[in-house]
Amino acid sequence: MLDLWDLLLYPSCMERERTDFLVIGSGVAGLRAAIELAPYGSVLVVTKDVPTESSTEYAQGGIAVAISDEDEVGIHLEDTLKAGDGLCKEEAVRVLVEEGPARIAELISWGAEFDKEGTKLSFTKEAAHSKKRILHAHGDSTGKELERVLLSKVRTLNSVRKYPFAFTIDLIVHEGRCLGAHMLREGRVVNLFAHATVLATGGAGQLFERTTNPAVATGDGMAIAFRAGAVLEDMEFIQFHPTSLFVPGAPNFLLSEAMRGEGAVLRNINGELFMKNYHPATELAPRDIVSRAIISEMVRTKSTHVYLDLTHLDKELIKKRFPRIGQTCRIYGIDITEDRIPVSPAAHYIMGGVSTDLNGATSLKGLYAAGEVACTGVHGANRLASNSLLEGLVFGARAGGAAASAGMAAQDEAGGSYEPEILYRSSDAGHEETDIRAIRRTLQRLMWERVGIIRCVESLSIAKERLLEWSPLVEGGSSSRDEQELKNMLTVAGLITEAAIERKGSVGAHFRSDYPAKDPGWQTHRTLKRDRESIIKSSL
Repeated sequence: MLDLWDLLLYPSCMERERTDFLVIGSGVAGLRAAIELAPYGSVLVVTKDVPTESSTEYAQGGIAVAISDEDEVGIHLEDTLKAGDGLCKEEAVRVLVEEGPARIAELISWGAEFDKEGTKLSFTKEAAHSKKRILHAHGDSTGKELERVLLSKVRTLNSVRKYPFAFTIDLIVHEGRCLGAHMLREGRVVNLFAHATVLATGGAGQLFERTTNPAVATGDGMAIAFRAGAVLEDMEFIQFHPTSLFVPGAPNFLLSEAMRGEGAVLRNINGELFMKNYHPATELAPRDIVSRAIISEMVRTKSTHVYLDLTHLDKELIKKRFPRIGQTCRIYGIDITEDRIPVSPAAHYIMGGVSTDLNGATSLKGLYAAGEVACTGVHGANRLASNSLLEGLVFGARAGGAAASAGMAAQDEAGGSYEPEILYRSSDAGHEETDIRAIRRTLQRLMWERVGIIRCVESLSIAKERLLEWSPLVEGGSSSRDEQELKNMLTVAGLITEAAIERKGSVGAHFRSDYPAKDPGWQTHRTLKRDRESIIKSSL
């Protein structure tokens, strides 16, 4: 990492670029923000991999929106609040469900091809939804379709430029204002200056041994925002998807909630239906309840998985509705119309993140956040299925609009000279590539076992102690993407663990076996902020 002295000694290793607006991340939230920003100046969309590699592409089930004949925005609001277990911010949820229909109409006008029944849009039902309101595309490839449409729209905008294979090391900050970011590209550090920056880096599922998230989901945006001094919120709330493929040698492939919406059932290793013992809604209970039920059955039957069973359903319907899932399962010798599918839970979504207002503004001037990296309060303690893509669209557009206004104001105020704080510090300490991978695997196992679906003070304390042993790795950095990712993972793992220790009670996706009930102060939102070498903890 480079400090000011390094800049004097090694000016050749630093490059400078400028853009009006910087968007970090190219999922649904980042692309929608870029589209909103395009009329107001030059926009640079930075991704650490190819632009299509994001959690958006892997979203199967669909996108929730109240536009069917049988549905109402108010019912979508109620379902979201109920799923959030009392911790949703109602104003944010209202924005989501009220602005959602317009964002969907916009997508369709740009060429989105959602599945239809005749001439009408086709809707399905997922867990904790009281109505059929899940739009889907190509059966089970909704996220991929949204990514296609948004990228296609971006290509028509001359002011938007893509900047792939650039790893964001840290934000550039001066007197509490974000002025851009330090990027690592082709072994060189590039300082990208912008009038406004939008974080849309996605989640942090790779912190856990089992996750449905792509390899790029290492919590980078949360880590760099925290190091820059931004407030993070609700970090203890991690949603685990109940059903991911469990086959030795296979990836933790997501088996969409829509499968249970179409009538799939869960059976334990002995073939017994069990969800009726855990919740009246059985397979359509909220995700946290289904995940804990599966874990309980696995412990009770001493097994590594349970089964998702669709064999009683119409075979042609299943083939048409879930072509991508069917094709993937066939690779591993499973016919989803004939065989029970071995599944177990996996880390899927983080409800917490960089705290924002309704327009994506963070506690740092010039910095905005949208999508999974952000915490708007929409999801509360437990996200309602298929609300995440809608959140990316709605709040991506809002963050883009707010960043545009702030960026234009910043241009008017520009003048004079400044010396930005350099958060990227050099380090002589290097680690063998094998060591980095080994530590990463150990971290993922630690978080899965100690900070996973079921937590307690003992498991969380063990995790915290181990993370403290790794704390030297969080300081400094290198020109290696692997080391920078590990640094970010350790940072976010520490924040999740700290928040989980502080919440002495169970609510939504945060379940403490030593505090199984809600604690007296449960309706508060816990925030974390860096103050030099310590963490400031508070409640809202």
